[in-house]
Amino acid sequence: MSLDTPHDPRFDTLIDRCGTDCAKWDGMQGLYGVSPDSGLSMWVADMDFRPPECVQTALQGMIDHGIYGYYGDEGSYRAAIQWWMQTRHCWHVESDWIFSTHGLVNGTGLCIDAFTEPGDGVILFTPVYHAFSRVIKAAERQVVECRLVNTDGRYEMDFDAYDAQMTGSERMIILCSPHNPGGRVWTRAELEGLAAFARRHDLILVSDEIHHDLVMPCHSHIPAALIDGITDRLVMMTATSKTFNLAGHHTGNVIIEDPALRARFAQRMAGLGLSPNSFGLVMARAAYTPEGAAWVEDLVGYIDGNRRLFDAEVNAIPGLRSMALESTYLSWVDFSGTGMAQDEVIRRIQDDAQIAANHGTTFGGGGESFMRFNIGTQRARVKDACDRLARAFGDLQ
Repeated sequence: MSLDTPHDPRFDTLIDRCGTDCAKWDGMQGLYGVSPDSGLSMWVADMDFRPPECVQTALQGMIDHGIYGYYGDEGSYRAAIQWWMQTRHCWHVESDWIFSTHGLVNGTGLCIDAFTEPGDGVILFTPVYHAFSRVIKAAERQVVECRLVNTDGRYEMDFDAYDAQMTGSERMIILCSPHNPGGRVWTRAELEGLAAFARRHDLILVSDEIHHDLVMPCHSHIPAALIDGITDRLVMMTATSKTFNLAGHHTGNVIIEDPALRARFAQRMAGLGLSPNSFGLVMARAAYTPEGAAWVEDLVGYIDGNRRLFDAEVNAIPGLRSMALESTYLSWVDFSGTGMAQDEVIRRIQDDAQIAANHGTTFGGGGESFMRFNIGTQRARVKDACDRLARAFGDLQ
């Protein structure tokens, strides 16, 4: 794919993030041995783009005012969430269904704490976002891995196999929708199958939909809340963080329609004395606007261009196969065709190509031959990464 596409300064401008206490760039040498001076950071899921101007303006307004007290009435913030979910996802949300958490990893931990007990099983469809497993284990619950089936480079669920795995100790499912890694956008039929599975085994379903706005053309995300017969056991989690590259604001939302579940979650929130920070609420409220929506449309188009470039060039390298992304900016590359051990694959990527990427094993069962690459960056860097990988695995050509 040619790089001769119209220049968009919002996304094409290279931004030096080194020395800014940035985990993505300042932390990669310690984690991966890749120097930010000569390497590319393509691991943790934040993008190298500034958010839309409406967010910057809102923050500047706070700075100009100069007083940073407690946030008061959350009505306008909740209204922004309601508008976004209705407008973008055809999902009606009542204001009192919304709880603000310190990001969605925190939201996940709160759900585990509120709805399960130590020793209970929590189901993950692996390979999946690694923080889920970390939080489950830290809470002294048991991780139950239900492996996704890789069917010709596309993940699918196998509920017959999962039924056979159940022991009766499982209490919760944590779904990643759209899925990370692999980028699957689950179909209505798949979500209906999941709802039936949850009912059969009396499971709470926590649906982390943090990537729901970053869906590639020709695909449509369906919120789990729109599936019949699931709301009595459903907890939804959403945030502006991935959509608008605001991960540092640590603001997420747990949205619960069922009154009984909502009361249990509210009690746990109250017992921990949790409340949101004003900066996160102001940023999210500014993002969930028509101006923010227009920016997201342009962002998705840009990521889709990065995806097509990355897939074309990586798939041209013998032994490498990039899973076709239906959503997210996190490319999932299978290196099993190289015949190499994972240690050798990692050595070539980190030492030879000088790229910091996530190791597939951290995502649980099924990730052993994979690496995850963050393509939410300037297209020139995506092209550079492709060239580096081609050289690092050049002896296979």
